[in-house]
Amino acid sequence: MRTVIGSTASRWLRGSVSVFVCLVLVAAAQVVAMDNADAKKRKSYKRAKAAKAVASNPRYAAFVIDAKTGKTLFARNADKQRYPASLTKMMTLYLMFEDLKSGRIKKSDRVVMTRAGARRPPSKIGLRVGRSISVEQAILALVTKSANDVATAVGDKLSGSEAAFARRMTRKARQLGMKRTTFKNASGLTQRGQTTTARDMSKLGIALREHFPRRFKYFKTRLFKLGKARYGNHNRLLGRVRGVDGIKTGYTRASGFNLVSSVRTGGRSIVAVVMGGRTGGRRNAHMTSLIRRTLPKASRGKKKLLIARATSSRTKSARKAANKKLTTRKVAKAIKQIKVAPKPAFSPKTKGRIANRIALAHAATASARVSKAEIASVRSALRKMAARNRPTPQARPATRSNLMAFSADQKTTASIKAVELITRPETNTKPKPAPGWHVQIAATDSKAKALEMLKSVRRSNQSILRGRSLHVPTVNKNGTTLFRARYTGFSSKRQARRACNALKKRRIKCIALKS
Repeated sequence: MRTVIGSTASRWLRGSVSVFVCLVLVAAAQVVAMDNADAKKRKSYKRAKAAKAVASNPRYAAFVIDAKTGKTLFARNADKQRYPASLTKMMTLYLMFEDLKSGRIKKSDRVVMTRAGARRPPSKIGLRVGRSISVEQAILALVTKSANDVATAVGDKLSGSEAAFARRMTRKARQLGMKRTTFKNASGLTQRGQTTTARDMSKLGIALREHFPRRFKYFKTRLFKLGKARYGNHNRLLGRVRGVDGIKTGYTRASGFNLVSSVRTGGRSIVAVVMGGRTGGRRNAHMTSLIRRTLPKASRGKKKLLIARATSSRTKSARKAANKKLTTRKVAKAIKQIKVAPKPAFSPKTKGRIANRIALAHAATASARVSKAEIASVRSALRKMAARNRPTPQARPATRSNLMAFSADQKTTASIKAVELITRPETNTKPKPAPGWHVQIAATDSKAKALEMLKSVRRSNQSILRGRSLHVPTVNKNGTTLFRARYTGFSSKRQARRACNALKKRRIKCIALKS
């Protein structure tokens, strides 16, 4: 009896427990499913809210590119015109790196603060007019503090004025394939006509990495010390987001918060651009999100050269001058090796006619010329005689007149060219500057060195030497010819001395004197 009752109770009890456990499990599964659904709703809501915020921001633009293959990984308004703000300093730094590589400037060279630079609004280091920092310090000030005053001073040093430097920046942008970018100043302060696109900024970021891999390390600098002052890098993603090694931030009211980031990790490499952020925090968060979303899509394969190196215009002109000089030397060397051709046998009558023409040419003054008809008649007679008495073809002697007359016209003889050279009016050299007060900065044994010194000092001291002419007179001292580097155009002794004193304050030796 107990066994039967006990067995029935046990079965009922076990069944009840099983049903209860099943109900609990079903309820738990429903709760988990509801939580997941709620989480998905919240996540989709956040995404929709972020997308709505982006869509309602007219300044927003973003672009992410695979820096190995050039493949676009993300694009929103990538080709719409935007204000670059301090992203402009990426190009300023590109040109500084270019001049450092070519040897035109050195890291130890000084960048003197100009009046225009000192007037720039913040962000700035506040250097006084006439004070200077080294080129390397200027690079670090641009990378970390994004100093507007330093950017303007750099433009004045490298091109003579910020406007000229901005034109050089735009030319370089075209050479790098930045077709929709125009620069108007070196700092990035809002100026009419100075615009760019997110896609163009990515090209500039890649160009900095590809063309200057050793100097790209400057963009990793987190702290810059100048005297007692310390300046931290505005790029807050450095050290916080894995793989980020630069490049540049930017902000103005017109542009919003901009950022270009270089990311290299795990064999992948991208360059990402965000422009027009409403706050620095939102910009950084959006950049972090883009990096995490697009980096896994980037290639781990071999790297391709995406931005062709643009040859500097100065390099091109220097190369042309060198080639011209080399060609002249080759021609002179070849002419020295040529044998002198025998003179054609002219009749006494023709000899007399030619002698009369040459005497007439010698008798003519600088202003009087032999008429075209006279020259034509001599030329015709010489051609006829040359046709009758043509010797074995050999080159002419290497005289100065023949060298000047050297041309592709093989039929024209040396005598014709000699007549043309004699009858050509003499051209005066540059007129000597009017007597007055000059400022001399140096004396050297080379005219080229003197001119280069004059141009260099005038480029970095436009406010003092604007409108002054260059003059390089010569003087013989103990059998040595010296070339004096002088600036002219000073109307009075006071004016010349004032300019000289201003140069001395900038550690440039000079003397005011009267010619």
